[in-house]
Amino acid sequence: MTSITTRPFATNNYERLTQHGLSPLLARIYAARDVTDPQQLDAELGALLPIAQLKNAETMATLLADAIAAKQRLLIVADYDADGATACAVGLRALREFGAIVDFLVPNRFEYGYGLTPEIVRLATDMKPDVIITVDNGIASHAGVEEAHRLGMRVFVTDHHLPADTLPDADAIVNPNQPNCPFPSKNIAGVGVMFYVMLALRAELRRRGAFAGKAEPNLAKLLDIVALGTVADVVKLDDNNRILVRQGLARIRAGQACVGILALYQITGRDPQRASTWDMGFMLGPRLNAAGRLDDMSLGITLLTTDDPNRAQELARTLDELNHARREIEAGMQETALEQLEQITADERFALSLFDATWHQGVIGILASRLKEKFHRPVIAFAQSNDGELKGSGRSIPGFHLRDALDLVAKRHPTLLKKFGGHAMAAGVTIAQDNLAQFESAFETVAQEWLTPALLARSIETDGGLPITDADLETAQTLARQVWGQGFPEPQFVDQFQVANQRILKDKHTKLQLLRDGQQFEAMLFFHAETLPNTIQAVYRLDVNEFKGQRSVQLILQHWEAA
Repeated sequence: MTSITTRPFATNNYERLTQHGLSPLLARIYAARDVTDPQQLDAELGALLPIAQLKNAETMATLLADAIAAKQRLLIVADYDADGATACAVGLRALREFGAIVDFLVPNRFEYGYGLTPEIVRLATDMKPDVIITVDNGIASHAGVEEAHRLGMRVFVTDHHLPADTLPDADAIVNPNQPNCPFPSKNIAGVGVMFYVMLALRAELRRRGAFAGKAEPNLAKLLDIVALGTVADVVKLDDNNRILVRQGLARIRAGQACVGILALYQITGRDPQRASTWDMGFMLGPRLNAAGRLDDMSLGITLLTTDDPNRAQELARTLDELNHARREIEAGMQETALEQLEQITADERFALSLFDATWHQGVIGILASRLKEKFHRPVIAFAQSNDGELKGSGRSIPGFHLRDALDLVAKRHPTLLKKFGGHAMAAGVTIAQDNLAQFESAFETVAQEWLTPALLARSIETDGGLPITDADLETAQTLARQVWGQGFPEPQFVDQFQVANQRILKDKHTKLQLLRDGQQFEAMLFFHAETLPNTIQAVYRLDVNEFKGQRSVQLILQHWEAA
């Protein structure tokens, strides 16, 4: 049973926002997202958190400036997801403008696994770097850092993942989640961390007179890439992250995006002048991630660093093809997973741990996400790796911190987990294949201790009913211009409608005409081909539909039930 709730909000915050000119609707929406002051909605770059608050950013900038001056070779070692790719692209573009000798290396996830491993360090020696810079990884790479030092290389770690009890012995670490870092935005993505380091480096080079007699590099032009990585990594869009994303969207809408992002817009049929976080999260991000899931993320990094429109188009087409292949693989994996779950009665479990020998290691994260949405349980999906190991990718639900749960399993069973790491809502783990049953039992035990029936019940949060006077194109366009995403959800409303007309499109979608208070609305129910009753209660969001140059408001149904 799904319960529909309305987000609460503090009346004093609502009143403060209306006093500063926000409409009652927007004031209610923002107050329900813990906006207490209109300054939190400031989208200007000057409102970003100060660089000095990010521990070691200025120290690393000094070391990088020294390395550039000494013409040392820098090598960025990136993670193989969209956050890692965008962080790498930001670093490459900025460092090259600063005159650095810099290249990149991204591990093939199927050969080398995650992070700065000793194997990756030895592979990196072929490129003869003096300094390795990690992006979106490294905070758990103790052995890799030791190997780099043994081979005469320094290591600068930029990361945002939660650290273990001890930090690697790197030459500098920038990570807002490391101990004693006062940076308030603990949710910043790896690409955001790298952007801050590049801001600090530019300031250091400025102090050294590196830009005397010439224009400084404009790092704001990298914000389209920063926005893409931030949204695609599904980090919480706190005040600081929303500024980064809003500024990036503004550049895309103004036609100032890099040719790689414009190529992704073209291949997906989206309009960059109407760029949104939805585009980044559901259209561009999956295509960029497809490179790391099925092939080599070097494709995505090259796309984001090329200035050749033809090359960008070619790479975008390749990523699109990989994404289609990924979807086909995912569909087969879902079918196998659902067959398994029919035999174990998923509703009686507090957590789900699944494995099939045919599953693709690059797609198990998406599979876990789909199953988590369907069953509203923490899910870890495993695929075969090398040497009798299984690699798992997990997704969680509110109220169950996945990384902390794995940490508890590791403390209770010290030899069970070979590696693990991640966040509250997503994490990865490696175990021996022979230990799958033991892991499943241990993980289920923690879930039963931490989760309650209330947390396992599916709930849809809404912003309540939408006044009929606000259910128009102007409101839809206003909402479309805002930044919504993880931790700052797009508004959705709940109201009762009469179903005036309905028809099935392409055997999988339902197009509707709905009536409310005498007003008619066009509506879409995607990926559901079913007959609705005459009167429904619907959870929906407002959308701007454009057809033959004409724009109109459209309702996108997220959930419905008979009224």
